Amino acid sequence: MPVSIAFSEDGSRAALRFSHEKGNILTREIIRGLTSACEDLSRAPSLKLITIASAGADFSFGASIPEHAPGEIEHALPEMHELLREMLALPAATAAVVQGRCFGGGFELALACDFIMAAADASFGLPEIGIGVFPPIGSVLLPLKTGYARAARAALGGGVQSVDEWASAGLITLTAPADLLYAAVEDWFARALAPHSAAALRHAVIALRLDVHDAVERLLPRIETLYLKDLMSTEDAAEGIRAFIEKRKPVWKDQ
Repeated sequence: MPVSIAFSEDGSRAALRFSHEKGNILTREIIRGLTSACEDLSRAPSLKLITIASAGADFSFGASIPEHAPGEIEHALPEMHELLREMLALPAATAAVVQGRCFGGGFELALACDFIMAAADASFGLPEIGIGVFPPIGSVLLPLKTGYARAARAALGGGVQSVDEWASAGLITLTAPADLLYAAVEDWFARALAPHSAAALRHAVIALRLDVHDAVERLLPRIETLYLKDLMSTEDAAEGIRAFIEKRKPVWKDQ
């Protein structure tokens, strides 16, 4: 199964894990699996923490590029945005547990969580600009969480940034050596959340997410229209995706 759920013995934690053989790419199948899992977890009021992780050495290389071609993206993008809304409605704190590379849609998935716990050698990036597009969810969440200047550098430059760079922006809650990451998350949970009431935590995360939720509902439909109706009608967006699939450098026409 591309998406699985495991619960702790006391029912206070749930662990979502997704898997794809090619760098844990977020295909529509995985996105739908994560959305369904979130719907199931929304009916678990005793939870205090929901972690999202992936199998293998890398968190995610990002979205499936073929599924972002004209004719496909009209279906894939709204499904990713529906996943974001389901994550914001979860009744417990959420944490992305990130190892290796966390790029594009994978980074957006991590940004949708309340916390990011990362291996010391993990790396993050929004490389979409390099194939003629941009990160819709990142365009909403990253400025809220780190400020406009850092968000602009990430989304417009498209470069890879280290855990330390994002930790200095306050985005990373915990770092640990890769082989000790899960143990560190367990220890953090035991100290930070386990002593508290699940009911209190549930209401606190609702309150803390209000700004994010309002921004998503206000901005994401406009960004989705900008992406699907305007950007995807440009020659450069189609060229960037073709070039990626054909493993060559894009030839921009700036239109």
